[in-house]
Amino acid sequence: MSRPAAGFPRLLVLGDAAFTVEFGGGIAPEIHARVLGFAAALADCAIPGVIERVPTFRSVTVHFDPDLIDPPRLAADLLTLAHAGHEATASGRRWVIPVCFDDDLAPDLPDVAAHCGLDREAVVERLTTTEFSVYMLGFLPGFPYLGGLPAALEMPRLATPRPRVPAGSLAIAGRMAAVYPWDSPGGWRLVGRTGVALFDARNAARPALLAPGDRVCFRAVGRDATDQPVAG
Repeated sequence: MSRPAAGFPRLLVLGDAAFTVEFGGGIAPEIHARVLGFAAALADCAIPGVIERVPTFRSVTVHFDPDLIDPPRLAADLLTLAHAGHEATASGRRWVIPVCFDDDLAPDLPDVAAHCGLDREAVVERLTTTEFSVYMLGFLPGFPYLGGLPAALEMPRLATPRPRVPAGSLAIAGRMAAVYPWDSPGGWRLVGRTGVALFDARNAARPALLAPGDRVCFRAVGRDATDQPVAG
């Protein structure tokens, strides 16, 4: 079990119907393991009045109904649970997502290769031999923030975001990767595209394909074979 960072965990008040429990001040696997462990332990407690748990890189926000629960008591219980030091003991599902890296679907791939001192094929090889971890969902419904991008591919965001990024675009920025589930503005570097649907509102049980704790690998395919993910 990893030791918590100094000053953590700590609890922050978000209005009158939510608390955030923070486990560290950065993005790191050991912090995220505590986030997921706490979220799982809280789910197991099934506290009446707790509505939703939202894990992020380094925290969990807990939404509750103040008419059904005593907030000071809940705050104390959350801190007790956080200090228990639960960590994720098992990873989520493993997904293999097909991606096409054709030039018109990967407009920033040449710039990434040039910036990193690699050829195009070497960038694709690194992207398709890395196992990424889903740290959190945010920005858009189903948008996964994927940790684990090789340091050799680290890139800043675009100076001027695009007004429209096509749905399914595989993108990188900093030490993160992501796949845009919807057409939207965006400033990440576009290096490929998939036809896999990352969000389906008709699936009430799991509208987002990916979840925090899942693992993702990308497989290079032709442009006509990008719509079937493989779950492991």
